[in-house]
Amino acid sequence: MTLQFIDHAQVAIPKGGEDKARAFYQALLGLPEQPKPPELAKRGGCWFETEAVKLHCGVEDPFAPARKAHIAFRVDDVPALAARAREAGYEVIDDDLLEGFERIYIYDPFGNRLEFLQPAKS
Repeated sequence: MTLQFIDHAQVAIPKGGEDKARAFYQALLGLPEQPKPPELAKRGGCWFETEAVKLHCGVEDPFAPARKAHIAFRVDDVPALAARAREAGYEVIDDDLLEGFERIYIYDPFGNRLEFLQPAKS
């Protein structure tokens, strides 16, 4: 048995959080929403997927945000994303502790921490 690749990642959202998830993951980050299979759709939540990135938002009750554990996304323009996220009212933390990378953390509307990074320009 050999691990091949990560099929998808999941973040927890509270019950009824789908619209806020859409505003963040679809509108801000540009991930298109994909329909969940009917049996899974009964549980709530929503799925956002491109060919390269699959992120599922699953309802957790009781809900507790992941303030430390996180997913890291490679992006092509950290400063532009940081500006858009701040303009939209999301919490953005600048971080320069990883040598060779521009990096920020953005907290989704539920308090889950997400990392966004790109190689530093020389």
